[in-house]
Amino acid sequence: MTVDLHHHGDLDVAPGLVDLAVNVRPGTPPAWLRERLARVDLARYPDQREALAAVAARHGRDPAEVLLTAGAAEAFVLLARALAPRRAVVVHPQFTEPEAALVAAGHPLRRVLLAPPFVLDPALVPDDADLVIVGNPTNPTSVLHPASRLRALDRPERIVVVDEAFADCVPGEPESLAGDPSAVVVRSLTKTWGLAGLRVGYVLGPAALVEQLRAAQPHWPVSTPALAACIACTAPAAVAEADAWARDLAGLRARLAGRLAEVPGVDVVPGAAASFLLVHADRPEMWKPLRDKGFAVRRGDTFPGLDSHWFRVAVRDPLTSTTFVEALHDLA
Repeated sequence: MTVDLHHHGDLDVAPGLVDLAVNVRPGTPPAWLRERLARVDLARYPDQREALAAVAARHGRDPAEVLLTAGAAEAFVLLARALAPRRAVVVHPQFTEPEAALVAAGHPLRRVLLAPPFVLDPALVPDDADLVIVGNPTNPTSVLHPASRLRALDRPERIVVVDEAFADCVPGEPESLAGDPSAVVVRSLTKTWGLAGLRVGYVLGPAALVEQLRAAQPHWPVSTPALAACIACTAPAAVAEADAWARDLAGLRARLAGRLAEVPGVDVVPGAAASFLLVHADRPEMWKPLRDKGFAVRRGDTFPGLDSHWFRVAVRDPLTSTTFVEALHDLA
């Protein structure tokens, strides 16, 4: 199946539409973070040392096990450039940039396509795969895989990369592998803190692998404002704020899922854990009439393993979600 691997939610948004396509937390960056970024000295070259220490402390890792990146997308490009997998596997449906990066680097690649309800089955991954990339919770399915299933992917001479860009949507992050010294985890600060335009993320992994990735980066790869964001957003107070938001999010998500379940011809993938829901509609290309109703959702047919009956919808405030569900009822 040929899909546009570079299509993302921002391309589904247009002026005048209610944005349910992009998963950035509404109302962010918060005022305290804006103030912190406004004090950054832009005349100085970036110095990563404090940010590396802050991220390492956040996850109980050594700073040598942290690589700062310009968002999660750069992390996947670096992995594709620095590694030489003989048989890479990407577990779909998931964020498409990892596959796009591997394809651009010319690596042999196989897709493992999960069927609804998109629960990870480690047995589906070929034993000879030496690089496996999987999301948790996964974009666009919102499914949270148990850490035990992710660890079941481990094999000698295999690197397992877990995309945890939405891990902080889960209160307490119980299934995260970020604190596992043998794991390779990609994280992002852009969604929860409203920093998509700043581009800030990081990789956690064994020191030798992190140094290999670092060698593929240019000098000063992460800007001074992005470093300041790393320090601020991994501080204990910020982690507590994100966890409180995740608890509120769970209630909003459950209410939206319940309302969507009442719409004829519409089904929601169960067990959602992130800031969005994946929806299946009997009617194909539902995003088109929804645009006419004033709503932008993320079309699903550009994710491997999905077709035009699927779309992703961000969890918003109760009024926005209610108005959206009413629009769906009108189209049912």
